[in-house]
Amino acid sequence: MVVRHVSGPQLGRLLQDVPAERPYYAALARAVRGLVLEGRLPLRVRLPAERDLAAVLGVSRTTITAVYDALRAEGFVESRQGAGSWTALPPSLMTARDPGRFGIAHSPTRPEDIDLGCAAPAAPQIFEEAVMAAVAELPRYSSGPGYEPAGLAPLRETIAERYTERGLPTRPDQIVVTTGAQHALTLLMQTLVNAGDAVLLESPTYPHALDAVRRRGARLVPAGVNGGWDVELVASSLRQAAVRLAYTIPDFQNPTGHLMSDTDRAAFVDAARRADSYVVADETFAELAIDPPAVPPPLAAYDSGGRVISVGSAAKLFWGGLRIGWIRTTSPIARRLVIARESIDIASPVLDQLIVRELLLRVCEVRAERAEQLAENRDALAGALRASLPDWEFTLPHGGMSLWARLPAPVATPLAEAALRRGVRVVPGPAFGTDGVLDDYVRLPYVLPPEILRDAVGRLCAAYRDVENAPLARPLPAYV
Repeated sequence: MVVRHVSGPQLGRLLQDVPAERPYYAALARAVRGLVLEGRLPLRVRLPAERDLAAVLGVSRTTITAVYDALRAEGFVESRQGAGSWTALPPSLMTARDPGRFGIAHSPTRPEDIDLGCAAPAAPQIFEEAVMAAVAELPRYSSGPGYEPAGLAPLRETIAERYTERGLPTRPDQIVVTTGAQHALTLLMQTLVNAGDAVLLESPTYPHALDAVRRRGARLVPAGVNGGWDVELVASSLRQAAVRLAYTIPDFQNPTGHLMSDTDRAAFVDAARRADSYVVADETFAELAIDPPAVPPPLAAYDSGGRVISVGSAAKLFWGGLRIGWIRTTSPIARRLVIARESIDIASPVLDQLIVRELLLRVCEVRAERAEQLAENRDALAGALRASLPDWEFTLPHGGMSLWARLPAPVATPLAEAALRRGVRVVPGPAFGTDGVLDDYVRLPYVLPPEILRDAVGRLCAAYRDVENAPLARPLPAYV
């Protein structure tokens, strides 16, 4: 059943840059089609009435009728008498895909393979010193039971101090240490969301966030962010779908690399307040700015009602082998989370917590090292792509760990398969979304050294030629 809808002014805003080609209806149809394929216009969303959209765009109703007819013929629009028209995906693009086989946590099977699937760096230079300092501290805790469901007090104090430094005053009793960010998200889903509740997620988004929502039995409400955050559409989705919880990655969004502005942060939080929705802000990449602009304060700094919950992690800034994350929330919710985790893992490893605290005490050193390394890697990857694959489109991010590259055609899944045969692993766009869209995108992390990234691009270039020259199992649609 179609519940959500996009208004004439909202769709008109998304279509404001359509070139004035002839026939104009074909240009409009192509633009709407692109919005669907990019995930900016979710599936099963009711479109505005022909008369309303015609008035907004300043064209005749006959033109909009032709647009809807063309999209209906291609399978991007479905209609029913009395129910209107809504977005859809053609059966040719709904064929079974298994992007999970390219999953972000998989490992290469051969030593010579290059892994562009995992966006996680090696440990920083001071890691060994941090480990030694943590081991020296361990005897202070080994005489006790070792279970601290909320996390070690010194670590919670250090995390709270870091939030305060970033512009969000925080007390230690607002922090719950978890066994990684994924554990934090799962714990929040278990505590705050019931089966059947609506959960808003960005499209594209972090694949394991999708997994956590699905496992909880919640209803997914996608909100497109390929062009950045359209807060007006987010607000409409929150209200129309009665969203219980919204999951967002405001800092160097994974995988697009977008950074949410101050204005959008304030508007996002205000929309959640008016819809009575919780917001989970994934800050995994918040400390990974590479160059200006500076990262705004945490999303929760724009919240005065305790509805924004922050999730952080040691995995990206420090090392993926440190399975330590944290949740910053209100004290009452923190207490609920501590009780809820007793049936999951009781507490996080003590030594890992001590190591993370030592690293957080020297976080400025680690951030500087990461920024220098990632800048060099990012620029090397971007330069190789521009030289070898100039028709691939991307926007250079100011932080984070990956490029979000758009291909000339929706062939990301066969490209990933061809790349595996060439000894390089990439994750295709559909792994970051729902319903089979985003197959004209791939995520390309830049955590590996420049020479390896250049080698990987060379292999990708060969794999892309394999796809272009291969006989297709099914013909590409006429609109490609």
